[in-house]
Formats: sequence, C-alpha cells, structure tokens
Amino acid sequence: MADVIKLLPDSVANQIAAGEVIQRPASAVKELMENAIDAGATSISLVIKDAGKTLIQVNDNGVGMSETDARLSFERHATSKIKKADDLFNIHTKGFRGEALASIAAIAQVELKTKKEGQELGTKITIEGSEVKEQEPCTGGQGSSFSVKNLFYNVPARRNFLKSNAIEIKHIIEEFQRVALVHADIDFSMYNAGNEVFNLKKGSFRQRIVGIFGDKYNQRLVPVKEETDLVSIEGFVTKPEFAKKTRGEQYFFVNNRFIKSPYLNHAVQSAFDQLLSGDQFPSYYLKLTIDPKTIDINIHPTKTEIKFEDERAIYAIIRTSVKQALGKNNIAPTLDFEQESSFNVPLLKSTDTIKAPTIKVNPDYNPFKTESKPAAAPKKQSAQNWGNLYQSFEKDVAAIRQESEPEEKQQVIASNWEDDQEEQEQTLLQLHNKYILTQLKSGFLIVDQQRAHERILFESYFRNLEKGKGSVQQLLFPETVELTHADAALMAELLSEIKALGFDLDKLGRNSFVVNGVPAELKNQQVKKSIELLLEQFKRNENDLKLEKHESLAMAMARSASIKSGKKLGYEEMKVLVDKLFACEMPYSLPNGKPTIITLNLDDLNKQFEY
Repeated sequence: MADVIKLLPDSVANQIAAGEVIQRPASAVKELMENAIDAGATSISLVIKDAGKTLIQVNDNGVGMSETDARLSFERHATSKIKKADDLFNIHTKGFRGEALASIAAIAQVELKTKKEGQELGTKITIEGSEVKEQEPCTGGQGSSFSVKNLFYNVPARRNFLKSNAIEIKHIIEEFQRVALVHADIDFSMYNAGNEVFNLKKGSFRQRIVGIFGDKYNQRLVPVKEETDLVSIEGFVTKPEFAKKTRGEQYFFVNNRFIKSPYLNHAVQSAFDQLLSGDQFPSYYLKLTIDPKTIDINIHPTKTEIKFEDERAIYAIIRTSVKQALGKNNIAPTLDFEQESSFNVPLLKSTDTIKAPTIKVNPDYNPFKTESKPAAAPKKQSAQNWGNLYQSFEKDVAAIRQESEPEEKQQVIASNWEDDQEEQEQTLLQLHNKYILTQLKSGFLIVDQQRAHERILFESYFRNLEKGKGSVQQLLFPETVELTHADAALMAELLSEIKALGFDLDKLGRNSFVVNGVPAELKNQQVKKSIELLLEQFKRNENDLKLEKHESLAMAMARSASIKSGKKLGYEEMKVLVDKLFACEMPYSLPNGKPTIITLNLDDLNKQFEY
C-alpha cells in the first residue's frame, strides 16, 4: 500500500499558518506596527486603501535591516527575539515567533524597503505568495517601509468572508488605537484613502488618551496607581457618570501588550459596585507591569490572551486599586442633609476685597404713630340658629360614602355574570410589564412585547431601506453629536442608509455630525445615545449574525427604538401591538431566530391539574 502522509509545500504551509495569524486586514496592521515598535521607531505612519484590501503600508524610522536580515525576515520561524525555549518566559518584545511576515507574504503581494543607519543603500524585496520576485538595492531614509497589496488575492474564499469596508476600517482603527495608546512616547499617524484620521504626537499616557478619544475625556479620567511586589498598575478609569450601555473603551495592557481578560474585566466592574447599574459599563485604560517569568503569552496565535501565574492576587489588587482611586477622588456622590444651607458660602479669592455691610434707616418711621382711621373690628358671629348647620348632615354623609365606593366594586356588583358577551371579546393581559397574554380556543398565547415591537419595526425599517426613504421627525433645535474615530468612520460609510431610516443629519468636521431630525419612534430619546446604540448594535449584528447590511441596520434600529421590557401598556396599546405583529410577513420570530410568541396548549395545562 502506498504511503499517504506527505510533507506540505512551504507555500501551502504558510497559507495555513496565515489563517491563524492574519484573519483580516486589521491583523496585518497589528503585526506590522508591532514590528516597527520592536525596531525602535520613534515615528510610525499607517496608510490604508479600500479598508486594507488594496493597500496596507506601514512606515517607520527604526533601525532598519541589512540585506541578509531583510531576506530572512520572510522565512517561517526566523526571529531575533528568542534562541532557546526558556526565552519564551522572558519576553520583552511584541513579536517573537517569526510568523507574521511569512504569513502575510503567503497571502499578499508584499514590498519591503529597508535601510540601516550609516548605509549608503538599502534593500528592496518584492514577494508574491511566498515567492521572491525581486531583490535589489534601493535608496531611502533610515528605517523600513512595508507595503501589503491585494490581501488574500490568492485565497479568494478568505477574501469573500471579509466584512464591509466600514466594519473592516473599524477593526483597523481599533488595532491602531491599541498599539498607539500604550506607546505614548512614539509619534503615530494614520491615513485612510488619503484622509488623515490620526496625528498623534508623543506625550504622557493621559495626553495620548485625550488625543485618540477627544478633549472631552480629559475631565472624565480618574488616575489609578498602585505598586506591589507582584504587579504595578498605572492608568485611568472614567467617572461613573460617563459609563456606557455597551462595552466600549476597555483596555488592559500587560508589559505594554494589549490583552483581553474577562476575569480581570470583572475586577474593574466590581470596583464600581453601588456606583453603576447592572447594564452600565465603565471605561478604563490600565497598564500592568509584571515579571515576564510569571506570565505565558504564547497561548494564542494573536497573543491577545495571557496566562498568569497568580491570577487571583492580580484580580484583588486591580479591584482594590480602582476602588481606592474612586475613593480618593471623591467620586461617590454625597448629600449632607444636616448642614445648614446658609453655610454654603463660596470661598473668597485672594484678589477679592471685603466690603463692610451697610444698614439703611428710614428717618420718617415712627412706631407710635397710628392710622387716622382705625381698622374695623371683626363682626361677632351670631350664636343663634346654630342647629341649622346640622340639618343636612346625614344627607351629605350618605352622598360622600356613595362617591367614595371603589369603581371596581360598583362594576362587580352591577355586572351580569350570566352574560357571555365578554367571552366573545378578545382578552389581553400584561404579565410583569413584559409579556402579553391572550386566550385561544386551544389554549393561550404569550407575546414578548419588546420582541414583538422589534419585529414590527424591523419590517418597517427594512422597507424604508429598500425604498431609500423614511419618515423624519424634525427636531426643534438641531443637535451636534461627536463620535469616536471608529464610529465616525462607520457612520460616514453608512450615511445614506441611516438617512433612509429616518435620520436627517450631515457630517460636520472630522468626527462630528449635526442632527436635524430623527425617526418618529426616537423622538423622546436622547439623540446621541440613540445613534451610539444603533452603531453598536449594527457592529454586533455584522460580527455575530452575519446579516446582510440592510437587514443588520434595520434590526439594529428596531432594537434601539422598540419599547422595552418593564413598560406598562394600556389595553389599546396591547391590542394595536398584537394586531400589527400578526400583520407582519414573519410574525413568529426575529431575524436572529429568537421567538416573538409561544403557544401553550390547553391539554398540556389540564394535565398539570389531573387528579
């Protein structure tokens, strides 16, 4: 029998490895920027076109590479970071496995230009699908420039699985922010399709946060600092009043490397106990410095997960340090009901002058002077005929008692229980301000009021998107909404569709939009919160449900505008809701498959009470 196991060609092996390391354009951005940091760069620029599908270019002024190193850098597991297995537990750099450049070169057309300090000429290498096409000397400044063109050009199935440009740009911006945040001592810039997105100058960690997320964040930050033998913590959390309804700006950095850790995230969340409700999430930017020997960063291909030697102790330290920071800055609101309000006098400034109080006196005032006409004395009430006051007492008391009888009790007494008229009418009941119950011949129906309204709105918004026009409720005063860089890029990409949903808005500046009108269903909601929830829900739908863009937007809008569980509905409101639900094309479930109604059979109910 012939042998069946064979060694894969290097090009195929590299493509398989690339599937683990390079999942989307943002993955290539992360690897190239981290390589630039490891090269000692003090200035890094990122240029992308077509959401990174056509071009990703990273330029740095680092140490550069020699001709031999430039060629070897594209080989698998070629690295200058480690030499033996023990080095894996003493890592101080971003990359160390030598997989990134080999993986990128296997699925793209890559051009590298690099030059070391002191050399007259540098090296230019062109690679397509792991095959070196060209290598020659070139001119240029110190450092390296990587140009990744036509990502996944030779793996069309992977390219087809990429999301819309808006989603891919969002992921690229997120990776850029994660790298730029923790390296405040490096200048960073980013350009998307020729437009400047970021231009960050080196400074403090606080200045870098403000530079990325906006000047308004400067007043929101609460400093956190703690030094222990196990870990050192430095960074910021936001004040409770600026908490969000979705998990947004939450950053953990371990030894200047961004990580994801639900366990440590819970430590920060628990530190905000009694300051936030269960559906609110604080933002935080925390840098942890820890001995590399006590962590393992080689447990995930993208190195975003870390294994700690003593995770419980780190949890306790983070929770305590955040609690102390909130306490030191008097974040918890207090009211002193015992203090006399007249004591609340503002403090004087050093430049203020003290003025003596003045007294005004009326020289013509005479306390012994009486009026020329004395006031008439009140007339005495006659004590005669006092009994007439009680002549209608019993009659009035009887009338009062009749009026004070509960309306429900009167109806019960007057109702005719033998009459079956009510049985012919549809009966609707609201249960726990969440479900609507209605009777059927074979049992009863339970409707989830929020999901039912979502289904109704989804079909309405989807039709508006297909027609390209929705109804608008004009605002009395236009509102300006400022978004993060990622959300602003997403909003710009979806602007025509969002207008079709019923928003009347226009771009105003780099990350700002002026809103003149909103869909009628959102007229009583905060404009900024509605837009943020819409964008956040759209991103979730794109990532988790793999919905088409119009479906994703319509569902996100329906979720944002629907009535919520806990809202008490009147009988007419319930009736209209149920009638509209059954008028839908698909009334029984949401686009994500979750049911809007369930039916309970009367026979099944009877079995529960059998003798």
